[in-house]
Amino acid sequence: MTNDRLSQAWHALAAGDSPRAEALFAALLREPLVDPLALVGMASLLRQQGRLRDAVLHCDAALRSDARCAEAWLERAFVLNAGGSMAAASDSYRQVLNLDPANAAAHAGLAALAARDGQADQARHHAQAALSAEPDNAVAAAALATIEIEAGNPASARDILSPLAAQTNPPSPERVQLLTTYGDALARSGDPDAAFAAYNEAQSGFATLHEPPAGSRETHLALIERIIAELEAADPAAWTQPDPPTPTGAAANHVFLLGYPRSGTTLVENVLASLPQVVALEERPTLVEADRAFLAEPGGITRLAALAPAALTTHAQTYWDKVHAAGLAPAGQTFVDMDPLKATRLPLIARLFPQARILVMRRDPRDVVLSCFRNSFALTSAALEFTTLERTARHYDAMMRLIELACQRLPLAVHEVDYHALVRDFDGTTQALCSFLDLPWDESLRRFESTARDRGVATASASQVRRGLYDGRGQWEPFARHFEPVLPILQPWIERFGYA
Repeated sequence: MTNDRLSQAWHALAAGDSPRAEALFAALLREPLVDPLALVGMASLLRQQGRLRDAVLHCDAALRSDARCAEAWLERAFVLNAGGSMAAASDSYRQVLNLDPANAAAHAGLAALAARDGQADQARHHAQAALSAEPDNAVAAAALATIEIEAGNPASARDILSPLAAQTNPPSPERVQLLTTYGDALARSGDPDAAFAAYNEAQSGFATLHEPPAGSRETHLALIERIIAELEAADPAAWTQPDPPTPTGAAANHVFLLGYPRSGTTLVENVLASLPQVVALEERPTLVEADRAFLAEPGGITRLAALAPAALTTHAQTYWDKVHAAGLAPAGQTFVDMDPLKATRLPLIARLFPQARILVMRRDPRDVVLSCFRNSFALTSAALEFTTLERTARHYDAMMRLIELACQRLPLAVHEVDYHALVRDFDGTTQALCSFLDLPWDESLRRFESTARDRGVATASASQVRRGLYDGRGQWEPFARHFEPVLPILQPWIERFGYA
C-alpha cells in the first residue's frame, strides 16, 4: 500500500501536480517507518519551490536512513547546485557514481559544473558518458555546447543543440538551460534574432515553471516600489541617530558591494578578495532576519526608522553570526558582502551598520538588462523579473530609483565603480577604490583570476571572471531592434550614467 502511494506521489510530481504531490509525500512522511524515497521526493518538490535549505535537510534525512541511496545523493547534488554550492554538489554527484557508475544525471551534472569552470576535458568526458546512456540528455548537451562556445566554435555548439532545441518538450529546468545555451550559440554565430527567440522561449519556460498566480505573492518589483514609498515617507532625522553598539565578531572595515546583477559585482569582489586583509562573501542572505522584521510586510521601514539604536543590536549581531556561520572570521579584517540586489536593504544597512561603506557598480544599462534576460538564474523572486526584456528593464529602473533615493536620503558612504572604466584603466580605478576603502593598493589585485579559481565563483559571472578583464560593451547592439520598446524606460539611466 505504501509503495502504491509512493508511486502516486512521484507520478504527481513528474506530472507537475505539486499540491497533490505535496499532500501525498507529507502523508508518507507521517508514517512510522519512512521510506527514504519519500524524503527524496519531498526534497525534489521543495527544491522546485526554491526552499533549498529544507530540501537538503530532507536529503540528509534520507541518507541517514540509507547512506547508499543514490537517489538521495543525486537530489542532494541538484539542491546544492541550485544553491550555488558547486564543490559540495560535485561531491554528491560523485557519490552517485560510486553507487551507480553509469548514472546519466550524475555524469551530466558533473559535465555542467566542469564546463562552467572551463575544464574542457572533464566536461567532455562526463557529457559523453551521459549521452551514451541518454542521447537526448539536455544538461550534457548544453555542457558540450558551452565548451565549444568558449573554444570559439559557436557553430559547433549550435549544431549540437539544434536537434534538441527543435523538440516540442514541455518546460523543464533542463530545457531552460539548453535553450539559454542555444541562444548563446546562435548569438555568437551571428543570428541575433534567432538567439532572441531562444532566450524568449527559455524565459517563458522559466515563468511557466515558477511564476506564482497573479496577486498571490508580492513580486520583487513591487517590493522595491514599496521600499521606495516608505523611504520617501520616513522622517530623515531617523537616519541620524547614534550608532548601535558594535556586535561581537564584527569586521574592522565593513563593505557592501551592490548595484545590479551582471554589472560587474563578482569581478570587483574577486579583485578585492585578492588582498590579504580582505575576506569576502558571495551572495548570501546575511540580512535574512532583518528582512523578516522590516521588509517582509508593509510599514517595516517606518518601524525601523522609529527604533532606538539599542533595539537594533540583536539584528546586527545576527548578521555577523550569519557571516561566521559561512566559515569566515572577519574580525580585524575588511569584510566585503557582495550581493548585487542588496540595494533593497540600504535602509537596514544605514541603521544597523552606519559605518559601512557602499560600493555601487555601474555598467551600460542596455548590456545589463540584456545579460539578465539572456541568463539562466536559480529561482528567486528577482529572477522572475527577468522573464521578458520589458519586465527586466522596469525592474532595473526601479532598482536604480531606489539606489538614487537611498543615496539622497540616507547617511551612506558611497563610491561608484564603473565597470568599463575598470576594464580600460584597471590600476587607476582600483587605486581610487582602495583609497575609498582605506586599503593599500597592491599588485595582487591584478591576479583576481587566480583568486576566483581558488575561491570558486557561484554566480552566473563565473566564465567571464575566469577570462580576466572583459569589457563586453555593446553586446546589446545586435539586439537593437528588440530594445526599441524598452529604450524609453532605460534612456534616463543611459544618459545619467554617461553611456548615451
